[in-house]
Amino acid sequence: MQRFDGRVAVITGGGSGIGLATARRLAGEGAKVVIADVDAVAGKAAADEVDGEFIATDVTSEAQVQALFDTTVARFGSLDVAFNNAGISPPEDDSILTTGIEAWQKVQQVNLTSVYLCCRYAIPHMQRQGKGSIVNTASFVAVMGAATSQISYTASKGGVLAMTRELGVQFAREGIRVNALCPGPVNTPLLRELFAKDPERAARRLVHVPLGRFAEPEEIAAAVAFLASDDASFITASQFLVDGGISGAYVTPL
Repeated sequence: MQRFDGRVAVITGGGSGIGLATARRLAGEGAKVVIADVDAVAGKAAADEVDGEFIATDVTSEAQVQALFDTTVARFGSLDVAFNNAGISPPEDDSILTTGIEAWQKVQQVNLTSVYLCCRYAIPHMQRQGKGSIVNTASFVAVMGAATSQISYTASKGGVLAMTRELGVQFAREGIRVNALCPGPVNTPLLRELFAKDPERAARRLVHVPLGRFAEPEEIAAAVAFLASDDASFITASQFLVDGGISGAYVTPL
């Protein structure tokens, strides 16, 4: 399928993990991909791999986010897809009883404020075109609670989900679709680093996945490609769960 022929997609956090897998998927379907990442080495390598463009971007900087979307449209003529995917999950984000205000604010800035900034500066370009698709990375933790808490991460993803719903409704009649992708645990460097430090926490989480494994980045990328494409033309303001059945489970198989 070449669902993205002639279309331009911006991916934040595109240098690794879900972002990189999505860059490969969208480019494979014909998109011109712009990789935005704070890691210049990884971002440039990803862009080179998919014959795309790299724009170094700190997604917590309003000026840099605005420049990202303005530069993309100036160079390539349109902005058809914005996959607002950059995020962090640092170890100092834990229980509300131990997570300090600095850790709280850092996670909120990267995971929630950056999505606000990306939507704020992507939407006007899409309004001028009369069309566009935005996919914001939330998480299954936006719809569930966990005793192994990462309080700021969870709150940030809940914020992404609520904001996405509102934007999806507000701009629906202007041809702009906005959806929240809610992945379950994904086999990415971020997750492997987190769980390698705490195998007990990993085991406690894996037992709750009905499919019995973590997702691969390519499986999440397939969902992004669907939501961003015309195949999802009647889907907006949605929470799109790709979680291996976690959110639907009460007791999982042995």
